[in-house]
Amino acid sequence: MEFLLEPSIWIAFLTLTVLEIILGIDNLILITILAERLPQNQQPLARKVGLGVALVTRLILLSLAFWVAHLETILFSVFDVEFSWRNILLILGGVFLLAKGTLEIHHKIEGDARSVQARKSSAFATVIIQIALMDIVFSFDSVMTAIGIADHLSIMIAALSISMLIMVLAIDRVSDFIARHPTVKVLALSYMLLIGLALIGEGLGTHIPKGYLYFAMAFSFFVEMVNMRIRRLESAQNP
Repeated sequence: MEFLLEPSIWIAFLTLTVLEIILGIDNLILITILAERLPQNQQPLARKVGLGVALVTRLILLSLAFWVAHLETILFSVFDVEFSWRNILLILGGVFLLAKGTLEIHHKIEGDARSVQARKSSAFATVIIQIALMDIVFSFDSVMTAIGIADHLSIMIAALSISMLIMVLAIDRVSDFIARHPTVKVLALSYMLLIGLALIGEGLGTHIPKGYLYFAMAFSFFVEMVNMRIRRLESAQNP
């Protein structure tokens, strides 16, 4: 336990915790959107279970770091584009997000009646399975980041656990905020499409730095907050 007295260990721990929270933002949004297909009373449990599954997935992949590294072994190439199991999983995850985001936007445009009907037809287990599959895709970046920053498995596990706990505490507030503001929900669905395209691009060998995605998401969210503020002021002036 002497390594806990080293300042570099605590710096790595804090850095990794912050990075895991940042890397988990997209996962947080996706879990919120997927859980909305369920009846209102089941959504909080689905969100918590989804984050729990995300943590378990990351811990399993951490313990199988050697196996994860082998997922990047090239299987075949098409038109000079090399494919590994990781690339295939990223492409499949991206296609799923594009399809899911498009369908959700379609339901949003079609009206509340169809949306309510879709919720009633969504099984709790089905939504959890969808969340679990997406957690596997999003766990790769999280695990590889942990391996690259920290040298001790216990530090990685602690950082992952704390970042996930913070997201558990935040996800209900994020979900309530999205539910109360329809335009923000459409914005979140647009994020889903953006992340899906990024995953497909990553799977095809075109790396898109996540910083660009987060900047685009933050900028559009800032613009929407300004619009919401303007609408509130106009409502107050014209009751």
